[in-house]
Amino acid sequence: MNSTNKTSTFVGVLLVFVLFLYACSPSPHIAEERQAISVSGAFALYPMMTRWAEEYQKIHPELVFDISAGGAGKGMADALGGVVDIGMVSREITPEEEAKGAFWVAVTKDAVFPTMNANNPVKDRLLQKGLTRQIFYNIFISGKITTWGQAIGDTQVQDPIHVYTRSDAAGAPETWAKYLGKKQEDLLGVGVYGDPGLVEAVAKDPLGIGFNNLGYAYDQASGLPVSGIWIIPIDSNENNLVDEDELLDTKAKAIEAVATNHYPSPPARELYLVTKGKPSGVVLDFIRWILTDGQKFVGEAGFIQLTGSQLQESLQKLQP
Repeated sequence: MNSTNKTSTFVGVLLVFVLFLYACSPSPHIAEERQAISVSGAFALYPMMTRWAEEYQKIHPELVFDISAGGAGKGMADALGGVVDIGMVSREITPEEEAKGAFWVAVTKDAVFPTMNANNPVKDRLLQKGLTRQIFYNIFISGKITTWGQAIGDTQVQDPIHVYTRSDAAGAPETWAKYLGKKQEDLLGVGVYGDPGLVEAVAKDPLGIGFNNLGYAYDQASGLPVSGIWIIPIDSNENNLVDEDELLDTKAKAIEAVATNHYPSPPARELYLVTKGKPSGVVLDFIRWILTDGQKFVGEAGFIQLTGSQLQESLQKLQP
């Protein structure tokens, strides 16, 4: 074979190889179009956010989402630190955080509920009488009440109360503490990480007491309290009797109580999305969708929709 033919053969093989590599490589156009939105933060908002992301991807398949739960404190820190695009926060934003560039909008509402073990020795009496705010204060803050007998006013019952709280900086403990007039660091009890951890701790301890966000206190499928725990009624009017709208033994009743403001606020509260500075681009479009078309999924996911005026207020903040 002469040198000309050898050269032609080499060029032909090289061309085929280049074409093969090009065919096997992702299109630069596709790679440029595929964008990611990263989200982290409150356990309370995590189930709702995953549902929103799932529905939004159906109409925007070019987007991918990276969503993780780790507490409201982590969500705020990650957003302000530029670690994620969006932080999920389940408490009010402080002036200090706003000064650092936190931009926030309310997107939905839920509540924190006091919980006990389903086999609590005085469960039936708790469901008849409930506990007042002052009694919760003396359990979680002052420590003056240490037995279940003291909680229900029966000195013959000597079973101790095992108090559990959250070990991570989060919206649920901050909101529960705010209901009691204090801050998260004032709460007594054994610290447990995350909503799922707190549910598990109380479910394993017949003498346990804790608190959980709506989406973790109730089972999504059955609408009943999660297996192993029960909701302690709050005797809001302090009549020493659990009224019909205070017995929240199903998720539907809990949602109705929060939506109609029959449940105290706090521990009912708004949930927020936080970005560092006003959002733009795909993040802005996603948040706008959440506040408009995305609201139709709020009830289905077991959350409480904001009022029309609250939604408009959030949308107005997103205007240029």
